[in-house]
Order: sequence, then C-alpha cells, then structure tokens
Amino acid sequence: MVLYGVAALAVCMLTGTLVGEWLGIALGVDANVGGVGFAMIMLVLITHWLREKGWFPEATEQGVLFWSAMYIPVVIAMASTQNVYKAVTGGPMALLAGLAALVAGGALVPVLARIGEPAEPLPPLTEEEPAAPQAAGSVGSASRNQEA
Repeated sequence: MVLYGVAALAVCMLTGTLVGEWLGIALGVDANVGGVGFAMIMLVLITHWLREKGWFPEATEQGVLFWSAMYIPVVIAMASTQNVYKAVTGGPMALLAGLAALVAGGALVPVLARIGEPAEPLPPLTEEEPAAPQAAGSVGSASRNQEA
C-alpha cells in the first residue's frame, strides 16, 4: 500500500512537470513554469478526493507523507535555484517582478497577522513547572547544570 502512495506522488510529479513544460512553451519561455506547484496542488486535491471516497488507506497515506517529507522540499529547492538563475540572467523585468512579489508578500504579513481572534498570552513559568528542553551545550542548560 505504501507503494500506491509513492505511485500517486510520482504521477502527480510527472503530470505537473509536463503541464509546466507545456505552459513554458505556450508562454514562449525556455523553462518549466510552475511544474512543481502544479504537482503539489494535484497531489493535495487527489489525496483529498481519495480520502472523501474512503479509497486512501493509512498505509497509502504513509507513502505520500514519506516522500513529501523527503522529496518535495528537495525539488522545490532545486526549482527555486533555477528560477533565481533565470531571473538574474533574464534581465531587469524578471528582477523587478521578483522584487514586486517580495514587497507584496512583505506588505501582506501584517494583514494576515490580523486574521482571527486575538489569543491570550501564555502565563509565565513557575518554579514547579519544567522549562522547555534545550539542546545540550546551550547557555541555558549549562547554567542550570552548575546550579544543581
């Protein structure tokens, strides 16, 4: 069953790559335009549809989760490097479009932060409560070890 999850991911990735290539050809760009994004959207939609129908057992879901945790971040990192290279060598319009997207994303952070109800702040830790675990060798853990 895990194999079915991997197969679903592979089909989505191949289909997304083809759609991205075709979109690049249609736009006259010598690049894959959004193939990884199309693959991820298809994977989310297909897995949601399969869950609703009851055709997505736990073992199949584990196959998708394994590769989404391992493979998709690597593909996105590779695609983003190519996009940066194309933008830098593509001229000022590509750089301006990238900067405009960056500024728009930054401007939307306060707007998105206001969505939802304000939450109550967490109460301060008391002496009886254990603090969050810290990595060995961090400054906080060294001072606690000396006190004990």
